[in-house]
Amino acid sequence: MARGGLPSAAIMGREPGIGTSDVLEVDPPTFSEAEAAEVAERVFGVSGSAAALASERDQNFLIDDGAGGRGVMKISNSAEDAAILDMETEAALHLKRADPELPVAMPRPVPGSDPTGGAGAYRTTVEGPNGSGSHHVRMFDHMPGTPSVSALELDHDALWDLGAVVARLGRALRGFFHPRAGRVLLWDIQHAAGLRPLAAAIEDPRRRAIVERVLDRFEEQVLPLWPQLRAQVIHGDASLDNMLTDERRRVSGIVDFGDMSHTALACDISSVWASVLGERSGEEFFRAAAALLDGYQTVTPLEEVELSVISDLLATRAAAAVSISAVRVARYPGNDYIASFEDEAWPVLELYAELGPEEASRRLGGRTWSRPVPIDGLMERRREGLGSALTAPSYEQPLHLVAGKGVWMFDPEGRRYLDAYNNVPVAGHCNPRVTEALVRQARSLNTNMRYLHEAVIELAERLVDSMPAGSGLDMVMMVNSGSEANDLAWRLARTATQNAGAIVSDYAYHGISAVMADLSPEEWATRRPGYVETFPPPDSYRGAPERLEHAAELAHAAGQLADRGIAPAAVFVDGAFTSDGIFRPSPAYMRDLVARVREAGALYVADEVQVGHGRTGEHLWSFAAAGIVPDVVTIGKPMGNGYPVAAIITRSEIVDRLAGETSFFSTFGGNPPAAVAALAVLDAIRDQELVGRAASIGEELRRRIEELAERHVAIGDVRGWGLLIGVELVVDRESRSPDPELADRVVNAMRDRGVLIGRTGRHENVLKVRPPLVFGPEHVDLLVRALDDALGAATASAR
Repeated sequence: MARGGLPSAAIMGREPGIGTSDVLEVDPPTFSEAEAAEVAERVFGVSGSAAALASERDQNFLIDDGAGGRGVMKISNSAEDAAILDMETEAALHLKRADPELPVAMPRPVPGSDPTGGAGAYRTTVEGPNGSGSHHVRMFDHMPGTPSVSALELDHDALWDLGAVVARLGRALRGFFHPRAGRVLLWDIQHAAGLRPLAAAIEDPRRRAIVERVLDRFEEQVLPLWPQLRAQVIHGDASLDNMLTDERRRVSGIVDFGDMSHTALACDISSVWASVLGERSGEEFFRAAAALLDGYQTVTPLEEVELSVISDLLATRAAAAVSISAVRVARYPGNDYIASFEDEAWPVLELYAELGPEEASRRLGGRTWSRPVPIDGLMERRREGLGSALTAPSYEQPLHLVAGKGVWMFDPEGRRYLDAYNNVPVAGHCNPRVTEALVRQARSLNTNMRYLHEAVIELAERLVDSMPAGSGLDMVMMVNSGSEANDLAWRLARTATQNAGAIVSDYAYHGISAVMADLSPEEWATRRPGYVETFPPPDSYRGAPERLEHAAELAHAAGQLADRGIAPAAVFVDGAFTSDGIFRPSPAYMRDLVARVREAGALYVADEVQVGHGRTGEHLWSFAAAGIVPDVVTIGKPMGNGYPVAAIITRSEIVDRLAGETSFFSTFGGNPPAAVAALAVLDAIRDQELVGRAASIGEELRRRIEELAERHVAIGDVRGWGLLIGVELVVDRESRSPDPELADRVVNAMRDRGVLIGRTGRHENVLKVRPPLVFGPEHVDLLVRALDDALGAATASAR
């Protein structure tokens, strides 16, 4: 039942502003059950017995006519403001309109009044016994169910349901406001500073110290974040005391809005947590908390800032309970309901004190990875848990990153790093269109392609539409990663050609599966698979001019396979030869390459995993700019802006050949969240005009880096395509000898200056600049300044 009001005007340092005096300072009404029955019959025309119900500052009675007719009559404290009661009435009426299925106890209009005339029609006044003053009185519908059940009677499913109901209650109230919602209540923990005088009444000094530490932390850590928390009118006491349950312990009734106020939405979680956790201990405490929070978040997911303070809100709610109880019990020693506040709250406070605020936050679902931790410790845990085969973290001083936005990534201490390396977040880190589409779909449904779903079908249609007109590329197959896409392309090629050989560029990378590792010379150590041959990339820095127009080496590679009795099934080409060192092939070279692939009887596979989705600045796909038509196109990495999703686009007859031998299914390929993420990426690229942006910003970036080459002789070549740029560092420009050591120093020096780039090429001497396509002119300035400084510092350190 309602727990609210101010202890006194002096404690809060302000005028009470509610009624003529404070409801916690004025004695509750003292109607007997017989007197209450008389009021119910005389005022509301409801005849029957009256049974007192628990309350803190008011009186509540169950009126039962003995023939199935029931109601709950509330006689308010004489200090209660009529406008507050009208707010409660209007809130209940609003809830019934906003969410008719919520089982809210509805007020009954006073007989003879016009309920359309406003909230005043639902209350009247009666005189208290023995001249004790005038009291507002209201009648509410009786709700079925059991009141005040033990929290231990609620199993996991019941707790989940309770959390969902509390969230629905908050969601239904979000469109409601009333001027009196701005009142000050000590149960509303935004006013926790007012609890300090009350906490002094806690007799046990150890316990009093716990409460004081909770209040200290609230003022130091939580209150500064309060303006960031979502706020609205909330129930204010969404506890088990105000919930009725059915035989399955599901919520069947919500009663008593006496503690409503405009405050942080998450405070309703703290109040319901406080009422269900106090009777639990050990792991059951945390399991119950998680079940309730999970249920809540199925309706209203919490924001990061809300999760970061959720355990402190619980502790502060518990501190309010024991502080208010310490004062109220002394004044009303016979009120067991008030005394019960401490029974719920002290176990919560004791556990909070034992764990400490940070561990309590982690265990109660407020876990974030945004707090600084020792890098050495993380590295050791990584080695122990993830093994020695995992590629080492980038940079001599590994980065611990916890957030991203646009072109920026952030460490736990808030330092930001300009991301000029990662092509996966093509539309920018945490692009709101992509993340919100993904989250909405994940909340709704995540299943597989054995069922119909519009998103994946629309995605397939959009991808086909993005292929060049007349290409015949009319069929899409969904997988999860670029590696899987290339692996599937290999299966299609083997089936379509009945050949067994593969040809790739000298230092290509096409994936991590067993077959794709064979087709990725970047991954080779000493073993060269016998069914794979390579050809050199069109190296515009070191290659002969004729090699930039013709791909004669491909025929040589096919001949090498033929000498071993193997015919090529597929030639895989990354359109920008990214792993080879980043080269921009001419359209003539690409046309010649494809012609020679077809002459060899192989399929041409355009691997767009790294260079696709607009990075070249000319088209969504690099092959389209060259005017060629692949047999298979593979896409991945940026396709979901960070969410795992990939696909191939090919011709129907190629898929039909595979279907003639086997069927294909991927459990996660094309799942609805993946599909909507991929659609949102395509939308973002289109609406933000990111292809054109990649062209203009990329041209400016290359020009600015070429200017740096006039001052830094270590820059041997600057090349690229859109926002994929390679800066080759050499020992000297005459010999053009690669300088991987300098490249390594420059990359780390850039990291120290807050700009992230990588390295590529067989000798790892090519700086790889590959930022999200939302890169802008201001980011070009930052990158060029950092590169200028890093080159100077790295060159000087080598002398």
